[in-house]
Amino acid sequence: MNAVLNVEKSLSGQSWRWRSTSADARDPGFQPDDLVTQLLLARGASRDTLAVNREPTIRGFMPDPSVFRDMDAAADRLSHAIRKQEKVTIFGDYDVDGATSAALLIRLLRDLGLEAGYYIPDRLMEGYGPSGEALVELGRQGCDLVVTVDCGAMAFEALDMAHKAGVEVIVVDHHKCAAELPKAIALVNPNRLDESDAGAEHGHLAAVGMAFLLGAALVRTLRNQGYFKNRSEPKLLELLDIVALGTVADVAQLRGLNRAFVAQGLKVLAGRQNIGLAALIDASRLKRAPICSDLGFALGPRINAGGRVGKSDLGVRLLTTQDPEEAAAIAAELDHLNQERRAIEAHVLEEADAMCSAQQNQAVAVLSSKGWHPGVIGIVAGRIKEKLNRPAIIIALDEEGIGKGSGRSIAGIDLGAAIIAAKDSGLLIAGGGHAMAAGITIAADKVDRFSEFLNDRLADGVGKAQDGKALLLDAVLSPKGVNPLMVEAMDGAGPYGMGWPAPRIATGPVRIIKCDIVGTDHVRMIVGGDDGASIKTIAFRAAESDLGQALLSAPRGRKLWIAGRAKIDDWGSRPAAEIHLEDAAWAD
Repeated sequence: MNAVLNVEKSLSGQSWRWRSTSADARDPGFQPDDLVTQLLLARGASRDTLAVNREPTIRGFMPDPSVFRDMDAAADRLSHAIRKQEKVTIFGDYDVDGATSAALLIRLLRDLGLEAGYYIPDRLMEGYGPSGEALVELGRQGCDLVVTVDCGAMAFEALDMAHKAGVEVIVVDHHKCAAELPKAIALVNPNRLDESDAGAEHGHLAAVGMAFLLGAALVRTLRNQGYFKNRSEPKLLELLDIVALGTVADVAQLRGLNRAFVAQGLKVLAGRQNIGLAALIDASRLKRAPICSDLGFALGPRINAGGRVGKSDLGVRLLTTQDPEEAAAIAAELDHLNQERRAIEAHVLEEADAMCSAQQNQAVAVLSSKGWHPGVIGIVAGRIKEKLNRPAIIIALDEEGIGKGSGRSIAGIDLGAAIIAAKDSGLLIAGGGHAMAAGITIAADKVDRFSEFLNDRLADGVGKAQDGKALLLDAVLSPKGVNPLMVEAMDGAGPYGMGWPAPRIATGPVRIIKCDIVGTDHVRMIVGGDDGASIKTIAFRAAESDLGQALLSAPRGRKLWIAGRAKIDDWGSRPAAEIHLEDAAWAD
């Protein structure tokens, strides 16, 4: 395939390639598709699924919940708890996916006539997932049934303790499973190794998506039992705003049912029906209805801040409250905690960044230190991964020599499977996750051996992923073609996110009119085309990169091609298009 615009090596060292070339184009009678169809096909949609992908709906993608192993057993047990008015506790993880999963089930059970309690472990004091002590204590307090969400798939010891104490547990999770499963009444997880083919197709769902499917199974079970003869059925679709938030914030792939969750959830979110989410939107200072990126960059981080540096249950409290004053107070607290989280993150990132030079020959960057706050290591791992273009694991060591680590991966590298293999090899105290993210608990004296293990296991795959790196483009536009109408047209194939990338365009030739640094390390540039158009661009966190340095030192007026994501800039008197710059190449 020829390089787009003949760019074989850009300022960041990449070639530019088309995201997809349709085989239809080789047919002499082929008629070019409309823009949205091209974008859908380039993201993996087949021609026979274009209609459902163009307008992603729940009906178009929803599977029968019964295809998942243990789903019917979980729904039956919950229906029994509702009819008998048992004491039920939802045990959630402390991140956004855990908070939204717990909130969804709490709100649904409330609508079904059962007030469920919740338990969110403290990140620092208790760590990830259910502990046996916590489950046994819930049983002592009279809890008849515990439902774990976004955790539990690998909690063998904890669930064994619960089983011996007579505490009944349902697990709803999406993380990698081992061949053996922990003891539970039901374990609902599309990533079970013994999952049906139809269920395994939904292995990309976040835990909140699985909680929604459990909710659908529960409502159906109750309907078949005649529960709604004298009461109305809950409106499950009204909970899609919570599902959309958890799905995007957990960086789940936005294909299939997940795209429907987000597309329809954004519509519900715009209606501000959830008091807590409405308060969070206001605290985030959003002046319009949230879009997909707001879930990941504005709302999600604030929910996460409670579990990272504050009170772990703030997210669930916000999403389930029925009191506007309480919602406003919690949202303000989360906003404050998010600012605190940013400061802590910046400190850890600076120290981790300084260690990167010692990781040049490693397939996976494994960085550890005492004093790092475990609440931000996942974010820092993502930043280091972006800088090095390879998986990264950040480990916060405590005074007792125990480390809590969080990892982020790159496309094509299953980090979760590697972590489970390391645990099976005796290198980890605990560990699990999915392809793109994982968490570990490790003794400090095993960090080096763990790093060697990952390097040996993943070096070939990481090398191939890096060698094949290219900037994938969807369209080349004239500078005047980069306008709000074009951006809105491309939005027709959204929502975009992980696994369904936003369109990337190239334009030019353009000349540099102005280039400088804004904020701490963002490169802002204004360019002009020969057709008279001017475009504002910004390259985030690029000041120290090869791309940023080349642009900052380039003579004004020099011509280049630029590539990135076209966005709407609505700060001025009328909307304009800008480019979030990802790469550039000299045009002369």
